[in-house]
Amino acid sequence: MPPPFLFAPAQPRSHPAQDYPRPVAGQVTARRITEIVESMAPFLGTLIDPEFERVRADPEAADFMFGNPQEVASRQYVDTLKRWLEPKDKNWFAYSLSNRPAQEAAAAGLSRELGIEFAPDDIVLTRGAHGALAAGLTVALDPGDEVIYISPPWFFYDAMIRAAGGVPVKVRVRPGDFDLDLDAIAAAITPRTRMLLLNTPHNPTGRIFPSATLARLAELLETASQENQRPIYILSDEAYSRILYEGSEMQTPATHYPRTFLVHTYSKTALAPGQRVGFLALPPGIPGREELRLAFMAAGAATGNMGPDALMVYALPEIEEMLIDLPHLQRKRDRVVDALRELGYEVHIPEGTFYLLPKSPIPDDVAFAHQLLAHKVAVLPGQACDMPGYFRLCLTATDEMIDRALPAFARVMEEAAAAMKASLSSSRPGI
Repeated sequence: MPPPFLFAPAQPRSHPAQDYPRPVAGQVTARRITEIVESMAPFLGTLIDPEFERVRADPEAADFMFGNPQEVASRQYVDTLKRWLEPKDKNWFAYSLSNRPAQEAAAAGLSRELGIEFAPDDIVLTRGAHGALAAGLTVALDPGDEVIYISPPWFFYDAMIRAAGGVPVKVRVRPGDFDLDLDAIAAAITPRTRMLLLNTPHNPTGRIFPSATLARLAELLETASQENQRPIYILSDEAYSRILYEGSEMQTPATHYPRTFLVHTYSKTALAPGQRVGFLALPPGIPGREELRLAFMAAGAATGNMGPDALMVYALPEIEEMLIDLPHLQRKRDRVVDALRELGYEVHIPEGTFYLLPKSPIPDDVAFAHQLLAHKVAVLPGQACDMPGYFRLCLTATDEMIDRALPAFARVMEEAAAAMKASLSSSRPGI
């Protein structure tokens, strides 16, 4: 029998006019969209900068900006999609609420990975991690609810929280080791806090938040939930959970905190971010499991994110078994880290993800990125991901790109050192 809440009558809601700001004459878009655009301004400014566009379009450029493939997709991936594109019956491309083989494959893979037994019915298929994040926010938030998100963030966290009617509250990782700042999280919690959004392994730092930290976080949120008399959820973006370097082990907050929505995607493991398929998983101990299952189905319809395309769903069990060449990725990581350190750059060693986050040799990371553009090297300025004074490198770049880029990093470091020396000389008082 369907749960009783499914047939509960909707309560009438009053919308007094005084609760809303007056419309502005000539206003083209919703105020909410204006706020969203403003929240994305640092990233959008880099994305549409004509100099970045010009260099990245150059076939001789070394492009380290984003997690895009820089080589043709694997034969295995392409053949899998071709095989599942051929219809087997008249319903092959019909409407479908879900797909049992895909749910079973995702649940089995995630269970093996995390050591938690996930049920197929608790796998919500989505259009990549982006769709899963949107679903998690939509299901949990009422208008005005606060979402604490960990910074530096993925580019769109702030915007997605606003789009779901929430209020974004930024808390930075600890400087130095990039671990969660539990004291800052505790200070940010209010009676309106509904969710904590984190990303582990963390883009852009590559940090895997330790199990001990996540256990203390769980205690903190459980206490706050009881004091607020309203549960606080964790939305755990685990897009890079399988992009781990030797000696690293994935840790999930779901091990310690049952009210966790886990977000996963195959865009990273197959290095095919344009083919959107992923899922949101509910851990076995989450309270209100049956209600949440139905809520996610409704949220998919309400947000236009009902599910991925049929082709990707059929291919999912095979894509589940695919993984990029991690030893090669690690060799590139080690090579670039060693080379940059030898040149005088300050850079830590990431535990996972595709990224390095070195410090810019000059305070203005945007100016530094533009200096590299002059040498046909494109990096992401730190300001684009809320890390001013740093820059991000993506290791999906080819070995040939690295060969071309390292001399440019050397020249720009020399230019920065010469400029610093000249500035110090000019600032000395005359003798």
